[in-house]
Amino acid sequence: MPAWLIPALKAVLPHVGTIVSAAAPAFTRKSADPVADQPVLLQQQITELQAAASRNDMHIKELAGQIKTTVEALEQGAALAETRHQRILALCIAATALSVTALCAAVFILLAR
Repeated sequence: MPAWLIPALKAVLPHVGTIVSAAAPAFTRKSADPVADQPVLLQQQITELQAAASRNDMHIKELAGQIKTTVEALEQGAALAETRHQRILALCIAATALSVTALCAAVFILLAR
C-alpha cells in the first residue's frame, strides 16, 4: 500500500457521513394544493435554499481544508519517496562500481597466471 494513502484516508474518512447527510434531500415538498399558500411556500423554499447554500459554503471550506491537509501529506510522502529513491540509486551505483572492479580484478588474476 502506498505510504501517502493512509494519511489521505485518515483525513477524509471521518467526514464521509457528513457529506452523505448533507447530500440527502432536505427541502420542503410542494403540497397538493398549489394555489393556497404559494407565497408562503415560496418563501419557505427560498429560506431553505439559502440555508443549504450556507451549509454548502461551510462544507466546501471544510473540504478545502481537508484537501490542503491531504496535499501536504502527499507532498511529504513524495519527498520521503524521493529521498529513498536517491539513496537506493547511490547504493546501486556503488554496487555496480564494486562489481565492475571485482570483475576486472578477477580477469586480471586469471590472465596473470
